[in-house]
Amino acid sequence: MIQKGLTFYQTKNRFFHSLAWLFVMQSTTSSSIGLNRGPSGRAIAQPMDVDLLEALYQHTSLERVSSAQYLAMSLWFLERELRGFSSFFKKESLSEQEHGFNFAKYIIARGQNVILDEVTKPKQQWQSVEELVTLSFQMEADVTSSVQQLYSMAERSNDTRTTVFLDPVVDEQIRSEDEMAYILGKVKFANRDPSALLLIDNELNIDINN
Repeated sequence: MIQKGLTFYQTKNRFFHSLAWLFVMQSTTSSSIGLNRGPSGRAIAQPMDVDLLEALYQHTSLERVSSAQYLAMSLWFLERELRGFSSFFKKESLSEQEHGFNFAKYIIARGQNVILDEVTKPKQQWQSVEELVTLSFQMEADVTSSVQQLYSMAERSNDTRTTVFLDPVVDEQIRSEDEMAYILGKVKFANRDPSALLLIDNELNIDINN
């Protein structure tokens, strides 16, 4: 019984000795590595190119501006009892807001602080549905151009992390552009005919609810 007790305490002492040694080694290794840290204090594996970071800030602002503009469009349609169009642009507003948040999360993941610019007041008056949808298509084209610019800058700075992050963004943006072009084509074909616009509105309402 005494021999067993001694064995237990010897094993226990050896365990704590090993644990203390491991802690010392980890502390020494961490300090000797000299981890890079971003402005937020977060550890970073690869510093970001200054121009690329600034472009990411600008794109985040662009997504927020688009979100505000789509909200204004949704309200414009709601005031005219075109609830299908209104629901569609409300969805687009929420989507752009989520996109902006995702870019902000990525900036934080790279150890940077997020800088939010003031969002400009959106346009709220249009002469026709076609004028409004034309603007929305141009907005999607502008967002696509911004994403492509980001991709090119990331490639030039050998920032594979950013290109991987942007890959699904590019795919989604191409789909958004195509969808907006489709709606614009239908609106143009309607040629301001109220009956035709109501049919499009009903189709959008069905798509949103399915």
